[in-house]
Amino acid sequence: MHEAAVHGEVHPAFAEVRDVFIDNIAKGREIGAAVAVYHRGVKVVDLWGGLRDETTRAPWEEDTLTIVFSSSKGMAAATLALAHSRGRLDYDAKVAKYWPEFAQNGKAEVTVRQLLSHQAGLCCLDTPLTPEILADHDWLAEILAAQKPAWQPGARHGYHAVSLGFYEGELLRRVDPEHRTLGQFFQEEIAAPLGLDFYIGLPRDIPERRLAAMKGFKPLETVLEPFRLSLRMVLAFIDPQSITSRTFRNPDINNPVEFATPVWRHVQMPASNGFGTARSLAKAYGCLAMGGKELGLKEETMRVLTAPPITPVLGTRDRVMFVEAAYSLGYLRPFPSFNFGSSPRAFGTPGCGGSFGFADPDRQLGFAYVMNKMSIDVWEDPRQHDLRLAVYRCLRNVK
Repeated sequence: MHEAAVHGEVHPAFAEVRDVFIDNIAKGREIGAAVAVYHRGVKVVDLWGGLRDETTRAPWEEDTLTIVFSSSKGMAAATLALAHSRGRLDYDAKVAKYWPEFAQNGKAEVTVRQLLSHQAGLCCLDTPLTPEILADHDWLAEILAAQKPAWQPGARHGYHAVSLGFYEGELLRRVDPEHRTLGQFFQEEIAAPLGLDFYIGLPRDIPERRLAAMKGFKPLETVLEPFRLSLRMVLAFIDPQSITSRTFRNPDINNPVEFATPVWRHVQMPASNGFGTARSLAKAYGCLAMGGKELGLKEETMRVLTAPPITPVLGTRDRVMFVEAAYSLGYLRPFPSFNFGSSPRAFGTPGCGGSFGFADPDRQLGFAYVMNKMSIDVWEDPRQHDLRLAVYRCLRNVK
């Protein structure tokens, strides 16, 4: 069956991953998707299949790019980790040390660590964001600096779904001697050295034929299947004045798939509009899982990236998502309801709709899954869950 066609390569020891991937497509769980794994610096899984575009029946190709939404956060966090290794950034320093204007409205004591760990209370922005604002980094920086926190920084955490990337981008501009945007820094310092086909803000010269056409979930699904989300989150999302609604509705779009449209895809949204292949995402995480030596990351940086998260004063319940969560330095960390990797040292970021990439330093493994049929699950998309478990079953037989 054409729709179920799967291509790519798999090391014999990881053959079960191919079986699960084929099954996902054959049973209609996917339109099109890709999964990749790097183990000990070697690519052991690189699969793609199904349809890039359900309407035209165009197949998913080896070089198909897809928006990965919040899976972009992991690549944005890697840029700041590189700045840390180069001595440009101290995670425990105050943000205002590098960005004096940031100290406005009760933010003078916010540390870089708190900001990157979703503890700064800057999940929602009062100024409506437009593509024009996002394309003007100085204008955006003024808006970010003026924002008042939604809670006492450090007291609690709440998912900075879109805003985190903007704050990361301006912070990187401030500490980079060349004052590059985060997208430019990523391309020159991470993507180019590793040979990644991944972009934060899509270049205009990439042809439409390479892009996966996303099928978004319907708003009604969140009402009909609330137990796949936090019921309290669903109710908060409906209230336009809630922190949850304000977090996810600025920029004001009707569905996340709009971020993949020409209006939004070319501006840099480091927390939410990275485009790439599973192969590239897995390779980046595979590099990090091996200590990041190819990028020049220092052992001290890897030590802090894999250290236990510092829990907010008021506990681990997410103020925006109303679920338990663990965040550290731009990454999601394993916790009971989303226990990925082989130990608490793992780190990664899942994306809206189901994508996911992570590094497992203990097993020296990088994993990535991307797709174009979006689900509404908060963290644990069943398709990537099954693929991930297959990977770890295979690892039992690898010496």
